[in-house]
Amino acid sequence: MEMLDKMFNSLPDFKMRAVSSVVIVAVIIGGILLGGYYWSAVVIAAATLSLREFYKLLPETLHASYILVMLSGALLLIGASVGIMDSTVVICSISVVSFIALFLEVMKRQVTGESTALVSVGATVSGLAYIVLPWSFMILIRSRENGTMFLITLFMCTWACDVAAYFTGSRFGKHLLCSQVSPHKTWEGFAGGVVGSFFTAGLMSLIFLFPPLPLLLLGLLCGIAGQLGDLGESVLKREAGVKDTGNIIPGHGGLLDRFDSILINATLAFVIFGIAANV
Repeated sequence: MEMLDKMFNSLPDFKMRAVSSVVIVAVIIGGILLGGYYWSAVVIAAATLSLREFYKLLPETLHASYILVMLSGALLLIGASVGIMDSTVVICSISVVSFIALFLEVMKRQVTGESTALVSVGATVSGLAYIVLPWSFMILIRSRENGTMFLITLFMCTWACDVAAYFTGSRFGKHLLCSQVSPHKTWEGFAGGVVGSFFTAGLMSLIFLFPPLPLLLLGLLCGIAGQLGDLGESVLKREAGVKDTGNIIPGHGGLLDRFDSILINATLAFVIFGIAANV
């Protein structure tokens, strides 16, 4: 009853979150089903806006690296969209971008007598690795056999985990999971999220008439890793001293707030599918 009271007391906010969630689901699932340049457009928009939010968490002295990483991130995403991005291109691109960021700091120190090379290069590489590459992987997954099914399952399991963790934690949560990072998350909520993701994966296997084992493993992965990804994004916000990374999504905050779990889930799924393809 306490959980229901909280929900009704914040009904306007709850409605706003619900409407925003429906729009997000429609855009993501619609983009996946349409595929091609439609899905690429959704991914590029989500990735570049998330990257902008990530850079807003960093010190304001990184303007040059901000422009560099936005341009290089866009190029990597476009490369994935047109099919010219492979592992070699990715490694070379990130290395080149990091050296450009370092050279910019050399020039800045020569002109102004000050530089932030350690932070600038680190932020440049981490922004690409943390945000751009996972979204690029989602373009590549969509282009593979059964990619539509796996991507839809990936998102549905991640969202189911979030919802199940929230309601389970609100109703039964007693033991704090990581109080110094996210004070409201509990072990009970964590377990509920894993169960919700696992159950959703089984449901997806029935809907798609696909052998259950691969999707159940994917569901288990999303349930565990996705919540760790959420904690990872929370610690970034704690260090930056902000509640949300942005306000672009009414009731949810920023895109990085909404898609923090999917970043790690997509990365691990892409790695596992790559290994499986070579076995």
